[in-house]
Amino acid sequence: MTSSSDRSPAVDVQSPKTYEVRTYGCQMNVHDSERLSGLLEDAGYVRAPEGSDGDADVVVFNTCAVRENADNRLYGNLGRLAPRKASRPGMQIAVGGCLAQKDRDTIVKKAPWVDVVFGTHNIGKLPVLLERARVQEEAQVEIAESLEAFPSTLPTRRESAYAAWVSISVGCNNTCTFCIVPALRGKEKDRRTGDILAEIEALVAEGVSEITLLGQNVNAYGSDIGDREAFSKLLRACGTIEGLERVRFTSPHPRDFTDDVIAAMAETPNVMPQLHMPLQSGSDTVLKAMRRSYRQERYLGIIEKVRAAIPHAAITTDIIVGFPGETEEDFEQTLHVVREARFAQAFTFQYSKRPGTPAATMENQIPKEVVQARYERLVALQEEISWEENKKQVGRTLELMVAEGEGRKDGATHRLSGRAPDNRLVHFTKPDEEVRPGDVVTVEITYAAPHHLLAEGPALDVRRTRAGDAWEKRNAAEAAKPAGVMLGLPKIGVPEPLPAATGGCAAH
Repeated sequence: MTSSSDRSPAVDVQSPKTYEVRTYGCQMNVHDSERLSGLLEDAGYVRAPEGSDGDADVVVFNTCAVRENADNRLYGNLGRLAPRKASRPGMQIAVGGCLAQKDRDTIVKKAPWVDVVFGTHNIGKLPVLLERARVQEEAQVEIAESLEAFPSTLPTRRESAYAAWVSISVGCNNTCTFCIVPALRGKEKDRRTGDILAEIEALVAEGVSEITLLGQNVNAYGSDIGDREAFSKLLRACGTIEGLERVRFTSPHPRDFTDDVIAAMAETPNVMPQLHMPLQSGSDTVLKAMRRSYRQERYLGIIEKVRAAIPHAAITTDIIVGFPGETEEDFEQTLHVVREARFAQAFTFQYSKRPGTPAATMENQIPKEVVQARYERLVALQEEISWEENKKQVGRTLELMVAEGEGRKDGATHRLSGRAPDNRLVHFTKPDEEVRPGDVVTVEITYAAPHHLLAEGPALDVRRTRAGDAWEKRNAAEAAKPAGVMLGLPKIGVPEPLPAATGGCAAH
């Protein structure tokens, strides 16, 4: 045993505990992880160096219950940490998010080395639960049944200096048969408009120039107060905030996508010409079985109106292939909608059972080989359309917001990457002058691939921005931190240009 005289008190005082947050699932979880990081840093923890891979004093899993085999992946990861925790007295492991809300006590039974289990409604309790687990030397499981406080009131460790998520609602009032999220996130609860705008104004004052409004069903905003035009009013209000250059939102639901929202998008200059509109299926029969409250004609009508009002809008979607009972004719209807809508990109998923959802017990589950074959046909069609739509961008002059970490080959090709107003990814030739993430570069598109564009000529213009200043200031501050306390800027928290969720809750 080591005596107290063998230890260095100076190290105990000067070395703060480190943390690592691992995030799974949708944009909601990514934003929740920003809050978990903020809470832990507010409590005195510092982020573990990038690549520490479980060597932190506290490892937090922010889980998703929507993805296939989510529980197996969680327990596999927990199992890999068990020997490390056994060899490191004082290390703690916490599990939160949707899977924690669903499985509750099961997690501690299957992985008794876990210290804390918390749900989607009480993420603010994490530091207290960690301390309680340490003092009492036993696992703390605390799952709230309803939202205790709107999460945006919590400390937040934003992962990007120039782009930010802004949550406008939590929960969902829909009952889609493939989705368990409403049972885990609860009924929709909206934030006050004034609070949302105040948060955006504060972010802009810090240098943020792009915000993404976030909600499980973002355009149903206002249902709490009975104002069906609340979302369009919010978009227009964002247009009055000086210094806010780009506004995006995800994910809307076709049921709530009204003409006033289209008008607000078209008439508010800083609302970007981009729309992610989940389709899920093009078959009216399947949509009914999914309990999606729109039909093919309604969906295509929305797309037509958006294109009429915003000709250059890039429209993306989510599609599920092989939902129980889907016939070849049903699938052909999905292909028909894809051809008609001409999506810039589609996030396509093979249906798989999600325990706890009505669809999991439906008859006529589709054989795996049939689902796979249909999936491949859909992907091939969408790939062709994506390429054709991208080719239409060649010759256009676009303003790009320079992005961080989006071009894996940028170093080798001497290029940088940025996002066009419609959120298409563009790799462009690195200008002679310094360009920072958050700055704006004007380029001419010279080449199109299915998933990105190239601007191979010299930049036509480079505009240094307050967002670039904020990025530079933040990086300088982080670089000045002592070794071992580097927080870095991991890519996961920067709002994705297109929903990264593979079947996640915000994609429905």
